[in-house]
Amino acid sequence: MLLRVNESQPDHKAIHQIVDCLKAGGIIIYPTDTIYALGCDLFNHKAFEKLCRLKGIKPEKANFSFVCSDLSHLSAFTRPIANDIFRVMKRALPGPYTFILEASNEVPKVLKQNRKTVGIRVPKNLVCTEIIEKLGHPLVSTSLHDSKDQITEYHNDPTAIWEEFGDKVDLVVDAGFGNLFPSTVIDCSDGGFEVVREGLGGLEVLN
Repeated sequence: MLLRVNESQPDHKAIHQIVDCLKAGGIIIYPTDTIYALGCDLFNHKAFEKLCRLKGIKPEKANFSFVCSDLSHLSAFTRPIANDIFRVMKRALPGPYTFILEASNEVPKVLKQNRKTVGIRVPKNLVCTEIIEKLGHPLVSTSLHDSKDQITEYHNDPTAIWEEFGDKVDLVVDAGFGNLFPSTVIDCSDGGFEVVREGLGGLEVLN
């Protein structure tokens, strides 16, 4: 299903429909402040396994992010964060960044496996925020790669996304054209700042 949602004023009925899909174990494609992404309910194990199959990744090898509506979820899924790291995160988020942090014991075992870290995203996108707030907890999320176009790595047209992936997912959220650049990934798990990938987010937040 392709569901159109106004990006600046999301319709509550549409958001409820998306959340109902997630709660039922559905896989969605949804907008962020960077690229369109694949996501499912953090606490639905079957949905997570389905997401892994869709990406062709074994669950124990999956390196997906948690997409949150704000920083309030940090204490639930990460170990205590040093003040200097938290200050950078407050400057950067919401925004086009992924921060890799030490995972807490509260992270569902099916997601944690043998890993000790977790990627945290807080996109600056109203549709995304409304979905997560209504769901009540983060999404497990991964980037949506275009399997056909070797030049453009990511899709940004929701209609084109629907045409290629509509039969593989339960719902595609159309909130207009997305970005072609992914988030900037910063690894803070060792107490410092290691830039793993430069994306849409500028590195000036580290200064």
